[in-house]
Amino acid sequence: MDTNDESRQVYFHSPASLVERLDAIAEVYDTNRSDLLVEALREYLDKTADSEPFQELVATKYYGDQLDFETVTQLVGAETAQRLRLLKADLEDEPLDLAAPNDVNVYDGDATAVDDEVRQLYERYQAAESDAERREIVLEMGKLDGRRHAEIYAALEDE
Repeated sequence: MDTNDESRQVYFHSPASLVERLDAIAEVYDTNRSDLLVEALREYLDKTADSEPFQELVATKYYGDQLDFETVTQLVGAETAQRLRLLKADLEDEPLDLAAPNDVNVYDGDATAVDDEVRQLYERYQAAESDAERREIVLEMGKLDGRRHAEIYAALEDE
């Protein structure tokens, strides 16, 4: 457990058989039930946060204004949250005043391929007939945006 993180007591009900197994494992490891539960919870939360279905669910809820930016950051990390925020702003036609690096060619001279892909996604989004179809397209846009940002970050790190 992080020494900087304040502990909080939590109560919950569990089947007795799980508690018995937990206690037996704690005894084998010469630790206590709480430490095992905290470690298991930490591992589960990390695994969940890294899973694509969870990130897609967070993105869908964020784009639908069901989650705020701070919550998204807490759930999926700062880098992914920032990417989602930029895409959401693009979708809402709220351009952010971010200057692109002018001395780095992150597309290796082939920006048209990316532009074609963006245009196709945009046209599909405009023609979509349902919110579910629009959400799927938005997720594809997010993946494309993530690839673009990864290329930009890699180019900047190589400078």
